[in-house]
Amino acid sequence: MELFGTSIQSVYLITLIIAGALTLLYILFSDLLEGLTELIPFINPALILAFITFFSASGYLFELLTSLNSIIVIIISILIALLLDTLLNIFVLIPLSSAEESLVYSTNSLRGRIGKVIIPIPEDGFGEVMLKSASGTVAKSAVSFKGESIEEGQHVLVIEVKNGVLHVVPHETQEDFSF
Repeated sequence: MELFGTSIQSVYLITLIIAGALTLLYILFSDLLEGLTELIPFINPALILAFITFFSASGYLFELLTSLNSIIVIIISILIALLLDTLLNIFVLIPLSSAEESLVYSTNSLRGRIGKVIIPIPEDGFGEVMLKSASGTVAKSAVSFKGESIEEGQHVLVIEVKNGVLHVVPHETQEDFSF
């Protein structure tokens, strides 16, 4: 079979080379294109490029190694590309996207945590509190929730977070924290 005056095998090979090169470029420059992909959230360029690559690779191999009709090769190649693209999405892309967010903390997750004052908090002023977490140590600005002064080295309980500032109260601990 011929397409655009060239053999279908050559079309598959050219498509494979172009799609492979575009996939490599997308991997290298995906951060630059991230804003464009947010305009249409249900389209993932990595999956589209992977589908084209899988389709053209399987089509090229079937045309090269078998004597099947070209229409049957196209149907088989589409099915293989859909299967591999689905597996890539389920087992690679989705876990990677959720793993990236697991190390980030939100301001709401700081409420109820116990920290240690590293810069004293005056009665109506700002100080600094250090909080430990699984992803590391975080130092945040803090004010006293009740408007009282809190000395350096004292343990505090985070009551709420407003505009990135912790509102804390002194906390009596039964165990000794090592900060």
